[in-house]
Order: sequence, then C-alpha cells, then structure tokens
Amino acid sequence: MASNDARARVTVVGSLNMDLVVRSPRLPQPGETLAGRTFAQVAGGKGGNQAVAAARLGAQVSMLGCVGADANGAQLRAGLEAEHIDCAAVETGREPSGVALIVVDDASQNTIVIVAGSNGEVTPATIARHQATLAAAAVVVCQLETPPESVRAALAEARRLGKTVILNPAPATGPLPADWLPLIDYLIPNEIEAAALSGLPVDSPDDAARAAAALRAAGARNVLVTLGARGVHAALEGAAATLYDPPHVEAVDTTAAGDTFIGGFAAQLAQGAGVEAAIRFAQRAAALSVTRAGAQPSIPTSAEVEAFA
Repeated sequence: MASNDARARVTVVGSLNMDLVVRSPRLPQPGETLAGRTFAQVAGGKGGNQAVAAARLGAQVSMLGCVGADANGAQLRAGLEAEHIDCAAVETGREPSGVALIVVDDASQNTIVIVAGSNGEVTPATIARHQATLAAAAVVVCQLETPPESVRAALAEARRLGKTVILNPAPATGPLPADWLPLIDYLIPNEIEAAALSGLPVDSPDDAARAAAALRAAGARNVLVTLGARGVHAALEGAAATLYDPPHVEAVDTTAAGDTFIGGFAAQLAQGAGVEAAIRFAQRAAALSVTRAGAQPSIPTSAEVEAFA
C-alpha cells in the first residue's frame, strides 16, 4: 500500500494511449495479411503504463499528460482514477486520444505502431501550468512519446526542483541532445534504445556494458540497460558495472515489461529504497508482468511482487 508520506510520490509525465491489440501466430511480413486470433482494446501508452505500475507497486502517483475529448479519453482517465492516480494534470486536447496498434505473436514478441493524437498537445506551457504537480513528487519519470521540447521542459523543471529524474528514452531514434544528459539521474533504455543513443550495436550483455559506458562518458549519471530475459546492466555513479540476472519465468506477452520495470524502480526510489534493491524489485515485477497478457492488465501489485520468489 502506498505511503501517505509525500516522499513516496511519483509524477509521470508522458503518453496516454488506447492499445488495440491483436494476437497472431507470427508477426506479418511487409505486404502480408495474416488472420489474427483475438483482439482486445486496453488502456496503455508508456506514460499511462508507468503510472499504473508505480501506483500498483507502492507509490502515490500523479499523471501529467493529455487525452482527447472522446470515448477513449474518458476511458483512459477513468482507468487511471480507478488506480487512485491523481489526474488533475491530465488535460483534454483538441486531437483524438492517442492509439497504439500492437501485434503479439506466439513467441510473445510484439510490434507497435503509435499515433500520438492528443499526446502531441503536451507542450512546455503544459509543463509550466502543472509545476505544482512536479514539485509534489520525489521522483519524476519521463519518456519520449510526447514532443521533445516538452520532455526537455519537464526534465529541466524537475532538475530545478531537486527531484530524482528518470528518463525512459522510448522510442529512441538517435542520440539525445547533449544538454539533456545532465538533467537525468537515471537513463533507462532497452537494448534497441541503448544502441540508438550510443551508436553502438547492442546484441549481448557485453555490448550493453560498452553502450552504457559510452553514455556515461557522454554525461549520463547512471545508466540501466534493460535486456529482457538477459537481465539489467547497471552502470552507476561510484560503483562497478553490474549485470543483474532476472527471475526465470515462462513469457506470455512482453508488451508492458519495460514499463513495469520503470514504474517499480521509480516507486521503490520514491519510498527510499537503495538502487540495488529497487532494481531487483523492479525485475521481479517485470518478470511477473510477462506471464500475463496485455499492457496495464499484466502489471502486478506490490503484494504479488513481495510474494514472488
């Protein structure tokens, strides 16, 4: 259960999407039409997923973002409120709510296409209007599914306010602007994102170590490269680089595993946990999530994680 202590509050700045999820035997090739098995419409978006994860995993959470004045927007807002997430900083824009088209295959791999919609209406002015929401948090989490100028504004304001700042650079298409790195306490890419940020191939844990070292040399304070079933490579300030092995589970759907890790890590830091304990807790949460279908429906509670050996 979340503490009433203000230090346990996490503010997530980011995207809110309606996920349209199809399960099929395999992922289609370009130009190919496949028969899908099932279809589901569930709340998602990296921002929304990470907010739900942080809330279920022990933090008080505020969401800062934008939805459309449509049925999807109403459903997205209601879903967050059902998780006891403060939505005072979720605005209603002119564009339709964002959507993500997701195909999941029998190997539990997925492809995702996102249409930003109202997420594109999160501006630096939006961040400024909700400065109090950032000020109330111990930890501020951002991703890259809202406009880059808005992400930078959130990072800069959170740094000015002295918050612990996490950036999940997803989706990443290239290196981050150099002036972003000093604003971030924890840069948390997956292997694809680490390769895009560093310009180095990341096909193994050793590659992840090289990419993380390059990102630290470029100015990143702490880098965690999430490698799915191969663990998490942590390159932390003042500590030896470490590969944290994950729990072994049988994966069903990996859609929200990274978001679950981010939310769990943020929730643990907000509650005063050390970095190593936060990583291991977040790994257990992510491992549980891949044993279940869907994005937000797959995210476990803190009680489930504590019971998971």
